Amino acid sequence: MQEKYIDETKQGEAFAIAEKDGNSKKLFLESYGCQMNFSDSEIVASILNEQGYNTTLKVEEADLILLNTCSIREKAEQTVRMRLSQFKNLKKEKPNMTVGVLGCMAERLKTKFLEEEQLVDLVVGPDAYRDLPNLLKETEDGRDAINVILSKEETYADINPVRLGGNGVTAYVTITRGCDNMCTFCVVPFTRGRERSRDPHSILEECKSLWESGYKEITLLGQNVDSYLWYGGGPKKDFAKASEMQKATAVNFAQLLDWVAKAVPQMRIRFSTSNPQDMSLDVFRMMAKHENICKYVHLPVQSGSNNMLAAMNRQHTREEYLDLIKKAKEIVPEVAFSQDMIVGFCNETEEDHQDTLSLMKEVEYDYGYMFAYSERPGTPAHKKMEDNIPADVKQRRLAEVIALQGELSRKRMKSYVGRVHQILIEGTSKKNENQWKGRNSQNAVCVFDKLEGQKIGDLVDVFVFDNTQGTLLGETVK
Repeated sequence: MQEKYIDETKQGEAFAIAEKDGNSKKLFLESYGCQMNFSDSEIVASILNEQGYNTTLKVEEADLILLNTCSIREKAEQTVRMRLSQFKNLKKEKPNMTVGVLGCMAERLKTKFLEEEQLVDLVVGPDAYRDLPNLLKETEDGRDAINVILSKEETYADINPVRLGGNGVTAYVTITRGCDNMCTFCVVPFTRGRERSRDPHSILEECKSLWESGYKEITLLGQNVDSYLWYGGGPKKDFAKASEMQKATAVNFAQLLDWVAKAVPQMRIRFSTSNPQDMSLDVFRMMAKHENICKYVHLPVQSGSNNMLAAMNRQHTREEYLDLIKKAKEIVPEVAFSQDMIVGFCNETEEDHQDTLSLMKEVEYDYGYMFAYSERPGTPAHKKMEDNIPADVKQRRLAEVIALQGELSRKRMKSYVGRVHQILIEGTSKKNENQWKGRNSQNAVCVFDKLEGQKIGDLVDVFVFDNTQGTLLGETVK
């Protein structure tokens, strides 16, 4: 798979599900940002489906427009504001239509949204989606409605999310919400609240239900899945106050992985996102133990410099990160890694930048998500540090990181050539309708000619005979 350089000006994605008989109202729901936002949109659609709303892909049909937003970078917020401005004429034509903002941007800006964006009627944070029916009643009565209260308990464990869009083959299963890590550059702890884990039994039931519904791959999802810790409910920070029985029977992420792998033994299992200081070697041991746990980890590092890691409050050093990678490869020799990298953070020197490049070469990532630092209001970095790296220096360093990742991606893709891989067919190739596309255990995309009898959702043995920078080229083993 090629390196990822995110286009943050891209419009969000809207999805629709089959109509429910008896529902008379139309919901247009558009999602931006991370996988967690798309997973949350499925929860929102499920709640509103019970309130008489069917989804639509035509915004002009909508009685209710909801944008599920991202605050991770300034461009992401600008994109949402531009999108909202596109609805102004539609709102004039349909004055009874409700426009709402959900998610991280709603949480960060709160009442400012109602003041600044005159067409917004509804502002709902990530922990308040259960309150949507009440909030919508308020808007129907002509009042603006807002609920951005963060919860220490909410996990939406009892809500069976509808599956928006997708291919009917892969699905996300949320296992944690919030984050306690307080990286200085990151707004997530302020927009999604304290870290808490979902009841493992509800996770297992959702995974089994997905398998019975025909899904073949799940991704266990959270801001920081490695921090998963279930001891009966409540924030992870309160675990120290738990009873001895609660501590003795607590379930961590490695144990949860083991349970899920056994509960759906033919289901492919992935997880995202991981955090280096919380990642246990037991997770890799579970990966080695169970064939159905994919041999791929997204392990953000953000910088290869100890100076930058300390300034970012990453709670691990370069040496600790590399040691974790080394031990992981000893336990799971075929494991693949991807990265998040921020260049141009406050006070980053040329030596710091070179440390990032050298770390990338040592790890040999399959691909990565790479960004120039974007100052976010409300974060510790915004309050206490100067964003003092010139834009042209940031862009030059970013270009060097992207170019190096391109080389590493080609090298990693080449290492898969000449071998047979098990590929899960996820759909038709965008470039050739006569070819399938799917991914191997290491998350590398593979395309190969369609054969009679093959269908989406099949696991196929494919011999890889060539590669491009981001794609494996193969043929079905007959």
